[in-house]
Amino acid sequence: MSMDTRNKRRMQAGSRRRRVIEEDENNKYETVDLSGMCLYAISNLPLNLAIISKLDLSNNNLQSIPESLTARLLNVVVLDVRSNQLNSLPNSIGCLSKLKVLNVSGNLLQSLPRTIENCRSLEELNANFNKLSQLPDTIGFELENLKYLYVNSNKLSFLPNSTSHLTNLRVLDVRLNCLRSLPEDLENLIKLQVLNVSQNFHYLTTLPYSIGLLISLVELDVSYNRITALPESIICLKKLQKLSVEGNPLVSPPMDVIKQGLDVVKEYLCDKINGRTHENSSKKTSLFGKLAKWGSFNGVNASHVDGREGLVTLSPRRSVDGLASPRYMGMFSPRRLFSPKS
Repeated sequence: MSMDTRNKRRMQAGSRRRRVIEEDENNKYETVDLSGMCLYAISNLPLNLAIISKLDLSNNNLQSIPESLTARLLNVVVLDVRSNQLNSLPNSIGCLSKLKVLNVSGNLLQSLPRTIENCRSLEELNANFNKLSQLPDTIGFELENLKYLYVNSNKLSFLPNSTSHLTNLRVLDVRLNCLRSLPEDLENLIKLQVLNVSQNFHYLTTLPYSIGLLISLVELDVSYNRITALPESIICLKKLQKLSVEGNPLVSPPMDVIKQGLDVVKEYLCDKINGRTHENSSKKTSLFGKLAKWGSFNGVNASHVDGREGLVTLSPRRSVDGLASPRYMGMFSPRRLFSPKS
């Protein structure tokens, strides 16, 4: 019996056993589960692809997905192809205008097709455990609904600048890569709650000052890198509850301060800004310094001094939350920044 025949029989048997019909008022949609069936190829599915809302092809031995198959999945919302042997994704994946969840983790992908930016309904992209060396340059400009981006355990050396335009992003997981830096303008990620850049080991040595503008950040993990100093702007992260920095050769703050908890870390950094530590910051023209001067950070207003030159005191007059208001969001819009008029 040929391999194609075996595959066809497995798919037919699986589709009979694992098809679930979901009905709404006007349409019928199917959830099709063909996971764990030792499939080496997939073609000529004995199904009406146009009515499938969830297709699970995980835990097989697939090396490719036919362009014609994805092009006909007009109503698919969830596509799960994790734990296969995929070297690439079809360009026709850009036709999946209703796709919300795409799981391609545990494959052999070296890149993602640029057409993925056409999946404008996408809310979750999981590409963990692949061989990605880069993400599409424009991935952040069109995926405006993306909330969860998981790309850990790859070979990424940088994130595209367009990442900072993912204004609805809640979780960004880029641990276990080869990151050398993060985008400088992170301030647009106003809904980001979890940022994990741990275990980039000897590659990642600094964090951008704009990390202090992540006004919704609850958890920050930068452990096991080569970071020697935390940016002072971290004191502005009001919602931050968990800060993981172990495994770094930190000098500022020193480890004895780190061990005393987040509040003590913030106090140390605040003292450093005000010149109350033995260390003097050399970043006088840094983003944080400028924002402090302009009064953009909550609680920091350079127009108030404590009787001594250069000593910044706390002032509640202007909140960083204002940057997230509709008045300012237009300033960060990709269409505004990259329009011909600009």
